[in-house]
Amino acid sequence: MKRNTLSAIVAGALFCGASMAASADTMSKADYKAEKTRIDAVQEADLMRCKQLSGNANDICKLEAKGADKVATADLDARNKGTKEAAYDARVVRAKAAYAVAKEKCDDLAGNDKDVCVKAAKSAEVAALADAKANKKIVDAGVKASNTVAEAKTDASKEKMDAQYKVAIEKCDTFAGDAKEACVKEAKRTYGKS
Repeated sequence: MKRNTLSAIVAGALFCGASMAASADTMSKADYKAEKTRIDAVQEADLMRCKQLSGNANDICKLEAKGADKVATADLDARNKGTKEAAYDARVVRAKAAYAVAKEKCDDLAGNDKDVCVKAAKSAEVAALADAKANKKIVDAGVKASNTVAEAKTDASKEKMDAQYKVAIEKCDTFAGDAKEACVKEAKRTYGKS
């Protein structure tokens, strides 16, 4: 059950991070402030709910509320800034918040079960952080790769045109005099060789 929860958190982090990276719209100051106010109100309500609990359940509840607040704020900042760095930062905040909650849940256990639980929580955090770093590298490489792909396509297109021009010029060799001259002129015009 705990591993499924951690997996779901990690999957959610990756999905949200990818969608944030794709969204490059910035928010107005009023929209940002309104959303931040809403986030703060949600945290306050969540913390009030936690007061009804005691012991470790209270601690877990508080960490979930504070983590949700940090994640929502980081997501808001990522949406507002629209940068890959902000999206990466939001994924890091999400991973750390999930780890804090998962680790606190381990306090309900004892002995080896607790040790295994803490290691599993840490492993999920490390995996989420690694995924965040990998995603950032992919986004970075994607920008560079798209430029490289575009350059490669341009170079390939130029090479194809040069090869077709050479074929056209070669065909002109079957003519003589004015006909050959007209053929070469037409080949140069067609393939941009003025």
